[in-house]
Amino acid sequence: MLQRRVLLLIWSVCCLQMMWAQALRNPVIPGFHPDPSICRVGADYYLVNSSFEYFPGVPVFHSTDLQNWQQIGNVLNRGSQLSLQGATGWQGIYAPTIRHHNGRYYLITTNVGRKSDAASDNFLVTATHPAGPWSEPVWLKQGGIDPSLYFEGQKCYMVSNPDNTITLCEIDPKTGRQLTESRSIWRGTGGRWPEGPHIYKRGGYYYLLISEGGTELAHSITIARSRHIYGPYEANPQNPILTHCSLKGQDSPIQGTGHGDLVEDKDGRWWMAFLAYRHYNGSYHHLGRETFLAPVEWTADGWPVVNGGEPIALNEPPKRNRYVDFAKPLGPEMVYIQNPDSTAYWQHDGKMRLYGSIHEMSDNRQPTYVGMRQESATFTLDTKISEHDFEDGDEAGLCVYQMHEGYVQCCLNNYRGFNRLKVRLFLKGLRVLLVDRNLGGELIDQMWLRVKSDGKTYSFYYSTDGVKYHFLQSVNCSLLSTETVGGFTGVTLGIYALSGNTKYQAGPSFADFDYMEYREE
Repeated sequence: MLQRRVLLLIWSVCCLQMMWAQALRNPVIPGFHPDPSICRVGADYYLVNSSFEYFPGVPVFHSTDLQNWQQIGNVLNRGSQLSLQGATGWQGIYAPTIRHHNGRYYLITTNVGRKSDAASDNFLVTATHPAGPWSEPVWLKQGGIDPSLYFEGQKCYMVSNPDNTITLCEIDPKTGRQLTESRSIWRGTGGRWPEGPHIYKRGGYYYLLISEGGTELAHSITIARSRHIYGPYEANPQNPILTHCSLKGQDSPIQGTGHGDLVEDKDGRWWMAFLAYRHYNGSYHHLGRETFLAPVEWTADGWPVVNGGEPIALNEPPKRNRYVDFAKPLGPEMVYIQNPDSTAYWQHDGKMRLYGSIHEMSDNRQPTYVGMRQESATFTLDTKISEHDFEDGDEAGLCVYQMHEGYVQCCLNNYRGFNRLKVRLFLKGLRVLLVDRNLGGELIDQMWLRVKSDGKTYSFYYSTDGVKYHFLQSVNCSLLSTETVGGFTGVTLGIYALSGNTKYQAGPSFADFDYMEYREE
């Protein structure tokens, strides 16, 4: 009878877990929001993501129910904290970890490609509230990427993956000084690139959660445990505990599941935040790696089971709209490519004035661009140029940007005194002028530009009155996918200005933009 009750209890828990999983909205944070790390403080949850070449770095989200998330800031919002000189979509800020200890928040991460003589590119910052302000960086000795912190009593441990080996040491979180030698504690189960380590303690065991296989189709999450923090660690016989590179998950539109972080909610239930991406147009993804959530249960012998062992179901969040009013300070969702040149941006009279950079997007040198992440496959983005001062070769308009080796621009251009509308594709060194429409030599003060997507193509339009729009050109979304272009990011949508006058770093040409309006459909 007792055995029957135990089995009934286990069955009931599994049923509840599956009900929770089916009710979850996934992705919970859509668009380019990879490498999530999560912590709970009381009834509040805080989550951070990697940001790579974009400034400000490391978006911070808040939730009270794990389903509805609001961005409350960015951790690295000062140039003194974050140098992105020359960073590409392969570089910049890699996976961060956020933790809370004794009333203070700690964030540890890596700035890959940073020009420095420091022993490693790992650093930590602290704050009394996740919205900031966050401290100046404290640089760390132990190398590798995807560093994490584990606090126990008065001790602080750092774990990362130098030489493809999960490695542990004790540090002083105030000074960054390394207090013990780095020790290898696990090499994973044999998958390539063991990374993204996190340590937890439960039931007398230290659990070491990592990702293996690389952040593509073979991505997976594995776990090991030990009675002692330095090991030896015993691998879960059921590894991997999450992957869609399997018979069950291979046909899912969600792929690349991996890089997770565990959190226990206020009711004692466990959850995993992790990344994955959605395929479109076959085996392509262009929105980037997104944040997903799954329930976790623990077996009688103390191993975690993610989502009942079943694949993650796609249950997209409600469509959202976003209006960027340039009469107000920019919201935390707005980003620049690398550290922005402050002289190129001026908010005045309810408008955003962009001074044209002499550097094109493909130059990868602080282009004049400000945008937001594309978070839905189907959307419309509108903007209005209300005034401009162009010389020969100057232009301004919309840009759909994956990275400096893949983007599409739709712009108003001046060529030898003539107004022209252009749509241009740049792809891996190939520059293709798709549309070059002559609008005549008469001064055009106002121009409305639009980009619209159905998930398969980006379509560009223009209007001279803001009412009637005229079609210009469509571009296949797969051309801006990670599979085609590369990088670790996702598409951002923004406005830009380019100067044909190489005497000036930013200017004197300019364009005034009245607003940006993003509508998911």
